[in-house]
Amino acid sequence: MILSHIVAAAKNDVIGTQNRLPWDIPEDMKFFREKTKGKAIIMGRKTFESVGHPLPNRLNVVVTRQKDYAPPVPAGGASSGETVICPDLKSAIDFCQGQISKYGEEIFIIGGGEIFRESLPLVDNVYLTRIHKDVEGDVTYPSLSPLEFALVESRDRTEPVPFTFQTFTRKK
Repeated sequence: MILSHIVAAAKNDVIGTQNRLPWDIPEDMKFFREKTKGKAIIMGRKTFESVGHPLPNRLNVVVTRQKDYAPPVPAGGASSGETVICPDLKSAIDFCQGQISKYGEEIFIIGGGEIFRESLPLVDNVYLTRIHKDVEGDVTYPSLSPLEFALVESRDRTEPVPFTFQTFTRKK
């Protein structure tokens, strides 16, 4: 099993504001879709609700402490993304690990801030889209320690704002 974060963060580590992304970067959304398609993704309840529906062609695992949580039914009918509710991060990871034969070896954690902080000690890879400006927001991504993670790939972009696709791997 490979556990990975996939996240976009501003220069000041902001990843969200009022349960929304504070930017619109189509190339980043395309990267996210391509990287996670057909995979298991783990997210917190607030992240799931901000998306508004299960992401298609993925196993959507939602972590919430709400015992009676029922995911909202998407407008216009069901999506092609399966949704499973788990009470904590450990049970979400365990569930996904049991689905590797169907969804592949790499499991993605897609947010939010609390789930990223809790899972950071466990992840093998971080796919970070770094937006090169500070933005205001109420959710942040934890800092990556250069003692724990090595930058193994970096690709700069300029449109619609300057940003960089970065890939970090945990040092052994």
